[in-house]
Amino acid sequence: MTMKALATRAGADHLEIFGAFHEGDDTIVLLGPREPGFWTAFTASPEWQDGSENPIDRWSRRIIDAISRDMDATPLYPFGEPVQPFFTWALESGRAWASPVMLLVHDTAGMMLSYRGALKFSGQHELTPISPKPCDTCDTCDTQPCRTACPVNALTPGGYDLPACHAFLDTEAGQDCMTRGCAVRRACPVSQTFDRDPDQSAYHMRQFHKCP
Repeated sequence: MTMKALATRAGADHLEIFGAFHEGDDTIVLLGPREPGFWTAFTASPEWQDGSENPIDRWSRRIIDAISRDMDATPLYPFGEPVQPFFTWALESGRAWASPVMLLVHDTAGMMLSYRGALKFSGQHELTPISPKPCDTCDTCDTQPCRTACPVNALTPGGYDLPACHAFLDTEAGQDCMTRGCAVRRACPVSQTFDRDPDQSAYHMRQFHKCP
């Protein structure tokens, strides 16, 4: 397995490598949506079209299971059982870090980060060198807008007031977050360079708001 071959195979299904690292004698590669175009491709899939529950998770299993077979790897997911440490893996990859409000920031996706799964390869495969980031860490972000972006201060460096967030989303003013995505996530300068379809953000917000 080479990272170039994996990137080509994943790209055929609108996924890309969001990070990779060695864990013991194995190599773990994190996969996320390839933008632009992921949402358009996904909404044309049978998982979206059939109207059943959890379409993205079902799509992720079908697609990443197929990639794992083609690439001789073990698929791992951020949902279902057993629970996998994707937050820890994200940090280990060197391409994501914790923001001042504790949401993960990715070097290209910003706070619009979404891991659809991972592949575990036997052996320590050569890793693609990490490209220069738009910002090394959030400490170098001049304004840190994520600290103050929440209209009701539900997501701040002091913690996450989940009830306040859900209450706000039920208001007229909260429809901006519901239709365009969380204001804190959108405020991140790196997020603003990532071409994610607003309809995808709206879908994730609806799913989030179902589970107070």
